[in-house]
Amino acid sequence: MSEPVDELSRETAAVLRALRERDENTSAHCGRTCALALETGRACALSTEELAVLRWAAELHDIGKIGIPDRILHKPGRLDADELALMRTHPSRGHAIIDSIPDPRFAAIARVVLCHHEDVDGGGYPQGLRGEEIPLLSRIVSIVDSYDAIATVRPYHAPKTHADVMRMLGDAQGRKYDPHVLATFGRVVESSAYRAAG
Repeated sequence: MSEPVDELSRETAAVLRALRERDENTSAHCGRTCALALETGRACALSTEELAVLRWAAELHDIGKIGIPDRILHKPGRLDADELALMRTHPSRGHAIIDSIPDPRFAAIARVVLCHHEDVDGGGYPQGLRGEEIPLLSRIVSIVDSYDAIATVRPYHAPKTHADVMRMLGDAQGRKYDPHVLATFGRVVESSAYRAAG
């Protein structure tokens, strides 16, 4: 990218508006994920340009859920195999939406969104990337996305305490999450306004 994406284009503003109209809860989650991602990114000493990409990738990471039916998106119980397979298309759908913005600077944002559910052990989706094959910014979004999702009310679970969430994330380090990024996030979140109670 030749210059930081530090301002919303009209296209991006429209996409964010569509997400808010489609699902206010997902929109609010994306806002919190964005704030936590930026705090973590600064602690990782990202450049100004990297922080700009991280900002919009975190804000838009779930934009692909626009294409997921409500019966799946808001299901109160566990998803069955077919529903889970459809839910797991949201990173690819998000990538397609962002990559269609007629501005080449958004290609990096689309790439981060595509990879935010990849696991460091190769067990994630949609490409089965592992370790440093996964963009660093995607590894950051993965952790902060999980933190907020687990710590807040969802149709399928009650919110967990901060201590419980950090224990769950820690149990998955080296498998799902990058241990170094997780350690940085653990330090940052202790003083964050977005830290869960407990």
